[in-house]
Amino acid sequence: MQTTYIETQQISFQDFKNQILEDYKLGRISREMSYLGRREVLTGKAKFGIFGDGKELPQLAMSKVFRNGDFRSGYYRDQTFALAADALTVESFFAQLYADTSVEREPASAGRQMNGHFATRSLNEDGSWKDLTAQKNISSDISPTAGQMPRLLGLAQASKVYKTVQFDGSENFSDKGNEIAFGTIGDASTAEGHFWETLNAACALQVPMIVSIWDDGYGISVPTMKQRAKADIAEMLIGFQRKEGENQGCEIIQVKAWDYPALLDAYAKAEHFARTESVPVVVHVIEVTQPQGHSTSGSHERYKNEDRLSWEADFDGLVKFREWILNYSIEIEGNEEIIASVEELDAIDEEAKKKVKAGQKTAWDNYQKTLTELAFSVLPLVENLKGKHAEIEEYINQYNKLVSKAKKDVFHLIRKSLLATRGTNSSERTQLMNKYNEVFEVEKDNYSSHLYSQSQWKAENVKEVKPIYTETSEDVDGRVVVRNNFDKIFEKYPQTLVFGEDAGNIGDVNQGLEGMQEKYGDIRVADTGIREATILGQGIGMAMRGLRPIAEIQYLDYILYCLQGMSDDLATVQYRTKGGQKAPVIIRTRGHRLEGVWHSGSPMAGILNLSKGILVLVPRNLTKAAGFYNTMLQSDDPSIIVECLNGYRLKEKQPDNLGEFTVPVGKIEVTKEGKDVTLVTYGSTWRIVMEAAEELEKLGISAEVIDVQSLIPFDLTHEIAESVKRTNRLVVIDEDVEGGTSAFILQQILEKQKAFRYLDSDPLTIAANDHRPAYASDGDYFSKPSSDDMVERIYALFNETNPQKYPAIF
Repeated sequence: MQTTYIETQQISFQDFKNQILEDYKLGRISREMSYLGRREVLTGKAKFGIFGDGKELPQLAMSKVFRNGDFRSGYYRDQTFALAADALTVESFFAQLYADTSVEREPASAGRQMNGHFATRSLNEDGSWKDLTAQKNISSDISPTAGQMPRLLGLAQASKVYKTVQFDGSENFSDKGNEIAFGTIGDASTAEGHFWETLNAACALQVPMIVSIWDDGYGISVPTMKQRAKADIAEMLIGFQRKEGENQGCEIIQVKAWDYPALLDAYAKAEHFARTESVPVVVHVIEVTQPQGHSTSGSHERYKNEDRLSWEADFDGLVKFREWILNYSIEIEGNEEIIASVEELDAIDEEAKKKVKAGQKTAWDNYQKTLTELAFSVLPLVENLKGKHAEIEEYINQYNKLVSKAKKDVFHLIRKSLLATRGTNSSERTQLMNKYNEVFEVEKDNYSSHLYSQSQWKAENVKEVKPIYTETSEDVDGRVVVRNNFDKIFEKYPQTLVFGEDAGNIGDVNQGLEGMQEKYGDIRVADTGIREATILGQGIGMAMRGLRPIAEIQYLDYILYCLQGMSDDLATVQYRTKGGQKAPVIIRTRGHRLEGVWHSGSPMAGILNLSKGILVLVPRNLTKAAGFYNTMLQSDDPSIIVECLNGYRLKEKQPDNLGEFTVPVGKIEVTKEGKDVTLVTYGSTWRIVMEAAEELEKLGISAEVIDVQSLIPFDLTHEIAESVKRTNRLVVIDEDVEGGTSAFILQQILEKQKAFRYLDSDPLTIAANDHRPAYASDGDYFSKPSSDDMVERIYALFNETNPQKYPAIF
């Protein structure tokens, strides 16, 4: 077990002095970065700035107990901590401010995130994991307030899991569970539900987590007293304080942001509780100042009165730290020892300014060099066209008049020049066109890569293994297929675990996990509270630490509680780090066509639009669902798998190769061949479409039925277009609302696959009514597409073209 800060602090006075001065220096460097960063924004060299000035001391103290293998999930004020953890340099700080797209110069996000969003790189260039125990880890920040909290729970829980779960390679993710997850949050953001849900879950699970609340008294301009029931959140949290002998609750520590010795003591205690006792700790850091206000978008003088501003000047953490250093003296062997003189501290201040200015200049020069090299490679080629096309000279003049130039200006010039020379065929234009294609590919990688995995483990690379059936294969309930497949999964992959409401003791509400907790234990098959946002967060955090979590959301309708985390966090992990981090969570849920407003919704369009970056898999039965689990556990893409809720009691033939067969992503299946019309659908609706197709056969209409299976990715080999090419008619049938998933499918087929070329009739979509489904079987019949709806509307397509052969029904 690692020792804690309390246990290791036996040092000489000289070492103590050096430590203090190093902290002072780092604090001054961070402050100068904030000052200069703001100036760079206000002078137009950067777009926006948000900084961590005022929070230097508590972050320096927190960094003392942050060790290799530990993780942080924080927000955009933590630059001092990132500096102290060697996750940030002056140069990389300014590179991010300028949106430099170089991973080497801006490793946190390669220019994709605004400044203050920190991250370490967990992955090698090929997408494989680094040894996370050999580095201090920062999970990639997001801006939504309190959005970082659910992920924090999973990062902390991973340590608890690793205390009992080991597998081949687990030593690269954890030292037997001795790591702490550190969270940071602004005081006003504790008004968000995600904060309370996370803290509540952490107190129930008893995970090693330290949450630091930076309390500067405001949420932008709104004072604390208007944020919560009590101005003092530590007072509000009294009920969370653990009691002696109970295995619930947390420790609460309150400390002033300007009191350096007290901060060191507070974080030493916090580390001791979290690392040695696996207890969550809240460190409420009060009397924080914010010297430059919230951000470069405004001034805090608008909402802080003179008394407050005067107090902030007097109680600035670095000012008080300087006072403490100058007032410190101790007698050692008859000699009075001090830490530093005024002159020594002045010299450190000056050195900090020089270091920051030099780092800023290096970052700016590197950023400008990229732009200059791009312009120099392009401008001569545009100049070559000038003599033959008069308007191009004007475009060049407009470009040259720009005071500040960016990549977009260079590309605008190229594209205007190519537009002006359309229809001409010259070597000069060909050269420019070739250069445009070359540089555009570079920028496409800079700005649009890694939305999905680009590694060898991406889901598209997983080979299809078909289910094997023999004469002895049994017909069983669908839930038995998925249950027995999970049994094979847990046996095969010790790093896999599942958790959710009712997932453990009773084996989920549909018994798809029946007996799994008894067999594999309550760490790997666990019940949770009713708290969907943090169920997802557990999955994200644990996946970031090398585990393979299956986060179960009991019903598809309840996924809305998770949508913020899915959209802002999980879906963007690989993108916002340009392949530097990943979180291959599998979200397990069930839905489609149950009963009533709150249990039969199909919010697929919302999931599709808001969660690009997550694979969306919609199997039509439980065998297909099992195959998707087998596929995704070989992949490093995150996914959501929507099981058919009305399929658990339907009979399916159980494959003999459970745990081995896979369903490929992005591949459709033709489940009925036909020659007159192509019917495209997915999920539970497929059964009804098949019924309708059989009825249409009796009416002389041969329908080909296609099960999409996977919405993201969608039909990678464009097989649907080939079907439409044969049938010349297209119908998309969906239980989502009008203009929802059906519109997405239609766009993919008509625009991406160019299937419009083969149509003899208008494409048709058959979707649910726009209201939520009403209760009971009749409610389903009148709310969502029925077999009758499908037959009548598809038949009408043929009536329109041949009324003699297909006379009107109504």
